[in-house]
Amino acid sequence: MESWPPGGSGPAEAGPRLRGLRGADLAASASLLSGAGAEAGCSAPAVAAVLPAGGSGERMGVPTPKQFCPILERPLISYTLQALERVSWIKDIVVAVTGENMEAMKCIIQRYQHKGISLVESGVTRHRSIFNGLKALVEDQPNRRLSKPEVVIIHDAVRPFVEEDVLLKVVTAAKEHGAAGAIRPLVSTVISPSADGCLDHSLERARHRASEMPQAFLFDVIYEAYQQCSDYDLEFGTECLHLALKYCHIKAKLIEGSPDLWKVTYKRDLYAAESIIKERISQQICVVMDTKEDEEHVGHRLEEMLKNELNHVKVTSGRDLQHIILEECYNFVCVNVMTSDFEETQKLLNMLEESNLSILYPVVVISVQFLDYESVPFGQKMENLMRIREFAKEVKKTNILLYGLLVYYPQDERKLQESLRQGATIIAALIKERNSGLIGQLLVA
Repeated sequence: MESWPPGGSGPAEAGPRLRGLRGADLAASASLLSGAGAEAGCSAPAVAAVLPAGGSGERMGVPTPKQFCPILERPLISYTLQALERVSWIKDIVVAVTGENMEAMKCIIQRYQHKGISLVESGVTRHRSIFNGLKALVEDQPNRRLSKPEVVIIHDAVRPFVEEDVLLKVVTAAKEHGAAGAIRPLVSTVISPSADGCLDHSLERARHRASEMPQAFLFDVIYEAYQQCSDYDLEFGTECLHLALKYCHIKAKLIEGSPDLWKVTYKRDLYAAESIIKERISQQICVVMDTKEDEEHVGHRLEEMLKNELNHVKVTSGRDLQHIILEECYNFVCVNVMTSDFEETQKLLNMLEESNLSILYPVVVISVQFLDYESVPFGQKMENLMRIREFAKEVKKTNILLYGLLVYYPQDERKLQESLRQGATIIAALIKERNSGLIGQLLVA
């Protein structure tokens, strides 16, 4: 078994979070982990997570197992690990992967700076993979750092949008009831066909639910269930809650889950997941300017236009860049007013590269130039601006997407307003789409 120690240089919060409990509310809810026993001096339970990731992705219809399919050039499983890593009370994460994908998984852990991950070899079925993950938490290993948890979470490697509040609810319920799992309403009616392919009967949709992930168990319950499990269940079973009921007589508490718990199964799901991720990392724009506090300057007018036109996006001023980077803003508009080259943009790019912000998500930088053709010869200005291609090619290596935007200035008031509005539209499209095919291009508003 391979393991990576917790801690290190990776980001403390591994990406934006738009759903779930936050701040003091989440801290207060986390205290529920110690349950009613807190008054008696009991501590919060030790929690670990097991991710079976040995599937072949046959239903995906692509040669790469779906957990390794790229979304924004980053493997799907990395997003799921990120979702679990950000939960401070999950102490260990065990991932079960096939022997042939073990090295690829190690590379993913290293490249995206995942911490506290242990790898075990998967079995030939989902249940056998989970069992291997559970055994890794109790069996003696050389140089082992894992310890047996009180509660274990079982989650799918291809459900990347799980939030901390759902994890908290299933863990809290598992501590009280022995087992718990997320459920969702059925979308379609379930029917049972007869042997000759005709309808035998249908289930009343309102009385049934779809079993989802995550699920959580008292470790001793689910481990005992797997130890007693028949070969038939290990080969053909898919429901962990059923094993706890069948072999340990534990009736799982069912927790209503959020719509984000869906599983990436088919190729179209990859596009849906990419769309969700793009939407999440496009909610904030930082405007960096090389001018002083002159609110009448055309650069500030562009900032105001962004605020007016993109009312669903938080537009902030980049006066304290270090703080904004720490808050994990992934979109920057660099307004070059005082200089005719990319001096201000270059400063921003250097700062972003040093911050490692772009390890997990592509960072968009839009360099805005105001073309004052009355004071600077057009040919000279354009020659300087075309250097953006060189910059874009270089920073793409660090997952930074650099685009150029040209605004003619000065113009009469009406034309200037149209150009600024068009510029805001272009900026919004570049940030939302994150199209790598357009990097280094100089777009005109």
